[in-house]
Amino acid sequence: MGETRKGERPMTVQRLELDHITCRYGETQVLSDISLTVKPGEFVSILGPSGSGKSTLFKLLTGARRPEAGSMRFDSHTLDRAIRPFAFMPQRDALMPWRRIIDNTTLGLEVQGVRRAEARRRVLPLFSEFGLDGFEQHYPAELSGGMRQRAALLRTVVQDKPMLLLDEPFGALDALTRASMQRWLEEMWSQHDWTAMLVTHDVREAVYLSDRIYIFSPRPARVVREITVDLPRPRILDGSARARAAEIEADILDTLFNAPNDATMTNLEEPR
Repeated sequence: MGETRKGERPMTVQRLELDHITCRYGETQVLSDISLTVKPGEFVSILGPSGSGKSTLFKLLTGARRPEAGSMRFDSHTLDRAIRPFAFMPQRDALMPWRRIIDNTTLGLEVQGVRRAEARRRVLPLFSEFGLDGFEQHYPAELSGGMRQRAALLRTVVQDKPMLLLDEPFGALDALTRASMQRWLEEMWSQHDWTAMLVTHDVREAVYLSDRIYIFSPRPARVVREITVDLPRPRILDGSARARAAEIEADILDTLFNAPNDATMTNLEEPR
């Protein structure tokens, strides 16, 4: 497939490189010989069946686990626990119900040692851009699901890390809100030139948001295919673009349904 990139700028240095990564939980092999790359400013998604090890990959990147074999590099440097270049957004918004939204969005900065006053100074200018203007003093229970997710993403990106890790951030939302959030995220990503990796079960979401998609096999996961999403940005899916998106989605589903399956692993739950 051809590749259409925003701005058509050359990108020669990989932001993230994983080479032949293997990971086990006890006797259970979760990841098997995983190799992939992410370029600066690129949006890459990981698709695979439930329990294939997608979230385990994020645990390796954030230092929560170590690989059994293989290497991880970020901006050409070996990635270890002393290097923390990722801002991580989990599946749930994880907002603290007793903290107002302004203080939820500053939490990541505060954990890094930034004083609350300084953290608020950095966060407040972004409230309007994230559709949260006027809700600074509200509590999470007073916000809609979509607004809570925007607050969680604001808390993530204000940390100003080189790369975002998004672990099914819209999985708990209803279909309409989810579609709205996907469109909003695509617009924000284009404006800010973020580098992002998304883990998702949603094929349509991956196609809509991504430049490239890696498809994982059932556990032990390996990369069975890499797909370049040759759709123009911004992702206005009408006419021929919608038809092309449907072709890519059908191709991905065919790959997922026919991916080799290790029968000894399919009934095991993925360690979280």
